[in-house]
Amino acid sequence: MRPIRPLLAARRSRSVRGRTSPVAAAVALGAVLALTATACGPSEDDASDKPTASATAGGDSIQIPDDLKDKLKDHGIDLDQWKNGEWKNWDKDKWLREAQDFVNPIIDGLWDSDRMRDADKNPDNEVDDSDISGDQGVTDPEPKPVQAAAAASPYHGSAPYAGKLFFDGPEGSLVCSATVVADPANPGKSDMIWTAGHCVHAGKKGGWYRNIAFVPSYNDSGKSAAELQGAPKEEVAPYGVWWGDWAQTSDQWIEQGGPTGGAGAPYDFAVIHVTPEKGSTAKSLEETVGSALPVNFNAPAVPKVAQLTAKGYPAAPPYDGQKLYQCADKPGRLSLTKTDPTMYRIGCTMTGGSSGGGWVGQGSDGKPALVSNTSIGPVTAGWLAGPRLGKEAKGIYDSVSKKFAGR
Repeated sequence: MRPIRPLLAARRSRSVRGRTSPVAAAVALGAVLALTATACGPSEDDASDKPTASATAGGDSIQIPDDLKDKLKDHGIDLDQWKNGEWKNWDKDKWLREAQDFVNPIIDGLWDSDRMRDADKNPDNEVDDSDISGDQGVTDPEPKPVQAAAAASPYHGSAPYAGKLFFDGPEGSLVCSATVVADPANPGKSDMIWTAGHCVHAGKKGGWYRNIAFVPSYNDSGKSAAELQGAPKEEVAPYGVWWGDWAQTSDQWIEQGGPTGGAGAPYDFAVIHVTPEKGSTAKSLEETVGSALPVNFNAPAVPKVAQLTAKGYPAAPPYDGQKLYQCADKPGRLSLTKTDPTMYRIGCTMTGGSSGGGWVGQGSDGKPALVSNTSIGPVTAGWLAGPRLGKEAKGIYDSVSKKFAGR
């Protein structure tokens, strides 16, 4: 039996350990409270129409809704302390885990080019795949490995909707992949991205990750880590850094998910609403990158799907996390438990860091659509598995969309 794991690249950043230089002082608040996975409309905590109070940080005036300031205080979060390193406090009582407790204050300049580049390549924890059980007769034979192919650069030309997700956990910096998706409430002006649940929340024994930020077309020209040494931020993040100001994952992932094995994997998906690091802009994320994929929640049965293409930024060896790769294969089925939905599985040699990356297939209109996202794979590589997107996934998607309707 080969070990499997969620393909979260639990990168312990070399630039974080022992780092004493202060982060940039200019701080903006991107904190909102997530709805539960079953919610179907705006929360009563919606602060869009509430009065705001002006605060000053590093000489920059920022606008913070009064009730959000109060909620931050209720959670023991002081913005000045947070930006100066309090976010590194992972004590149990400081690690918020409930669906409604998501907060992600922007720390301007935290994700500089060096911090984004210098992610460690240590593999995640491992577990024997004998823990994957409950085959209902819908698990197909293990697919043959498909060698991941480098995406054509510039990535903005070949996959403008793809990007890299950065965030912090108790062990340091982490990386995943993500996809810009269409927002039905704001057609043509989406600020929504799709990723894996384990890229935003640690599951049953943890809480929400921190400093979650998305970089579309990361390293657009496809340079190596050596070539990126000393590169300006504009080269690494040509379309800017976009911070998550809202995140939702499934109740199943929060209650069951873990760092190893298949628990919660069939519900390992998340939607994040983002905002630009540098404050308000006239253009949405979709307008900025010029693309957003629709999400297909009614994909045909696995045997009828001709091909799915998984995209991502694999960071565990033999990859270095700097380049976009992809695998195309006809999916098979993987059953983890008798009560959970069957997952898609394809042959692919991508490793940790590719988690959350979109699986692109044909939509009902014949055009490309997001059908799944990378969730788990064997430690020794060779295949990837992703959830089928059903009513739970659509509930999260619709909830985030409705929350920001008309904004």
